Amino acid sequence: MTIKVGDMAPDFELADTSNKLRKLSEFRENNVVLAFFPGAFTGVCTKEMCTFRDSMSAFNNMNAKVVGISVDTPFTLAKFASENNLKFDLLSDHGKETVGKYDVIHKGFINIPHFDVAKRSVFIVGKDGKVKYAWVSEVPTVEPDYEKIKEEVKKLN
Repeated sequence: MTIKVGDMAPDFELADTSNKLRKLSEFRENNVVLAFFPGAFTGVCTKEMCTFRDSMSAFNNMNAKVVGISVDTPFTLAKFASENNLKFDLLSDHGKETVGKYDVIHKGFINIPHFDVAKRSVFIVGKDGKVKYAWVSEVPTVEPDYEKIKEEVKKLN
């Protein structure tokens, strides 16, 4: 089922880069920007996560927490975070349950059967747990509108 603006954001429990289980509900003291991405160390995903990194002061000033989610392992995400100086949480949905809950599974990525990853997508979740903004790309090379994301987060303050 597609997640829409106004829906309650599905909670999840995913491992972070230190193998600590994290839940969406624990981030809800802030507005949350969930940035699903296909895979660490790919060109567009690296650019996207680094763009979020470079915007962290703006998100911090708006009381927003950025959380990156991919189906990569926690170990891969730890290396990706280290090499790109990413200071926000990256979570591993290696079992693909959360991408299923958010209906953002890209099946057969790069035309490889059974190689399923997250669609590039962004959900902004308000402190009330409801989705305030939803964007899902069917084309993996298309990046989100970063300024639009900031504008939407700013509306929540």
